[in-house]
Amino acid sequence: MEFAELFILAIGLSMDALAVAICKGLSIQCLKPRHALTVGAWFGMFQALMPSIGYLLGMAFADLITAVDHWIAFVLLALIGGNMIREALSHSDEECDPSLSIASMFLLAVATSIDALAVGITFAFLRVDILPAITLIGLCTFAISTAGVKIGHIFGIRYKSKSELFGGVVLILIGLKILMEHLGVLSM
Repeated sequence: MEFAELFILAIGLSMDALAVAICKGLSIQCLKPRHALTVGAWFGMFQALMPSIGYLLGMAFADLITAVDHWIAFVLLALIGGNMIREALSHSDEECDPSLSIASMFLLAVATSIDALAVGITFAFLRVDILPAITLIGLCTFAISTAGVKIGHIFGIRYKSKSELFGGVVLILIGLKILMEHLGVLSM
């Protein structure tokens, strides 16, 4: 996977975290830089941790399923992307909780990084160099989430669903590209 693809993937993965960060920014009455940095740190760390776990799981099973690894990568990315699009289009109002407690942030960080776990599994099948990949994903998510808190504080919930929609489309397109390259439709 080339740097440009990895960077786009990192941005796509960070869109769930961005949506939640916007919600956090909307709910915090007196926003301070430490609030945005706290949210960014939690989301960035978990977006880096979860693909690492997925990668280890995928490596344990990679030899067993190499014949269908491209299909697994495509299906996982399409399901994650489709779910993000569905959430973006659902128009359900989520309650924004201003709490930055360890328990609250842990649950949100895990919830927004489950898709990164599945991407980590695909990294194992694609033999991606994991350390630069998780570093880029973590840093992108940190920066985007930190900015999202400020965006939410200034603009409100208006951009939450657009970010989820964008992230979902990006993940589906990357999955489709992986599949098409393996099937020989696109040249590698």
